[in-house]
Amino acid sequence: MNLKKLLAGSALVTGLALFSAAAVAEESVEVLHWWTSGGEAAALNVLKQNLEKEGVTWQDMPVAGGGGEQAMTAVRARVTAGNPPTAVQMLGFDITDWAKQGVVADLNDLAAKEGWDKVVPAALQAFSKYDGKWVAAPVNVHSTNWVWANKKVFDDLGIAQPTTWDELIAALDKIKAAGLTAVAHGGQPWQEATIFDAVVMSTGGPDFYKKAFIDLDPAALNSPTMVEAFDRMAKLRSYVDDNFSGRDWNLASAMVIEGKAGVQFMGDWAKGEFLNAGKVPGQDFLCFRFPGTQGTVTFNSDQFVMFKVGDDRKAAQEKLASAIMAPAFQVAFNKVKGSVPARTDVDGSDLDACGQQGMKDLAEASEKGTLFGSMAHGHAAPAAVKVATYDVITAHFNGEMDSKTAAEELAKAVAAAQ
Repeated sequence: MNLKKLLAGSALVTGLALFSAAAVAEESVEVLHWWTSGGEAAALNVLKQNLEKEGVTWQDMPVAGGGGEQAMTAVRARVTAGNPPTAVQMLGFDITDWAKQGVVADLNDLAAKEGWDKVVPAALQAFSKYDGKWVAAPVNVHSTNWVWANKKVFDDLGIAQPTTWDELIAALDKIKAAGLTAVAHGGQPWQEATIFDAVVMSTGGPDFYKKAFIDLDPAALNSPTMVEAFDRMAKLRSYVDDNFSGRDWNLASAMVIEGKAGVQFMGDWAKGEFLNAGKVPGQDFLCFRFPGTQGTVTFNSDQFVMFKVGDDRKAAQEKLASAIMAPAFQVAFNKVKGSVPARTDVDGSDLDACGQQGMKDLAEASEKGTLFGSMAHGHAAPAAVKVATYDVITAHFNGEMDSKTAAEELAKAVAAAQ
């Protein structure tokens, strides 16, 4: 009898252990993202650690490629197979496209409980929500029209921070004459489009940018102003080194960090690379708006789209979404990442000089109506239009067509993509 009791007790303990192990196994999230560079990985680690404190295991699914194109290919394969990740890093209209397919989760209850509607800017909510339903948790706001400069290079050559196109060209001429690479650039379509965003804004101003890239006005796309913007891109191409083709953006950042190049035109995620290398804003590097775009901000926002998962994974998924939206995490993450918080109610005093400037610029642009989604990063027009612009911009940058032809082809490509 005692033996039977012992065996029964043993079976009960074993069963409880198995149940406990299964419960723990359920508290995990599988996250697909393209944050693979040093600064990005450090920023993401903040989220991983916060979730671990909540008892949630992080299963990492990194897909290299700064613009996220390869990541979207991986997502399609997983969703088609009926096995979506818990969450996927996504940008702009890509979120809307997936929401239309009915495969994303409903976060409305969590959003209502935590008051997301009151603290997330409307420009971001346009992508975080679909058909009135929260489907994604925004982690940051990146602005794309930044210049990153090596301060020692500028000081040694007596270069003042340029505020106009002509001043920028004069500065680049000095850097090139000194035997350095003037513009650190990675020859990938999304990187060229990032520069083009700033060049178009600088050349034509906010109203022209809106007409061309948000309204998709054919007359603006194929206009003398757009031809001039392409001419300016051709000029910038003359300051790039011969080995730029295929270079990842963070390797271009490293050229500026190491003093091998003067400037990089890149979104504020580049700051994470400088900080990760132990560099200090104002002391080792400079951050300023692309000349001619002061007072305006082109943005993108990294968001984590939550896909429909089984009931056994929903609790962990909600913990992930809640952790992303936590004010303390938003500050800690963006401090490392280079971006600014997606929430408007956080204290940014702990951010560095560039981060504080970014928050100030964002607030100013939002108030003035000069805050625009970035075409290059899928926040101005749907993905098909974005990709169509990539092809023309890169072909022109590589010398395959002149500026007049490029403007004509841009208008045609955008019309065909709609």
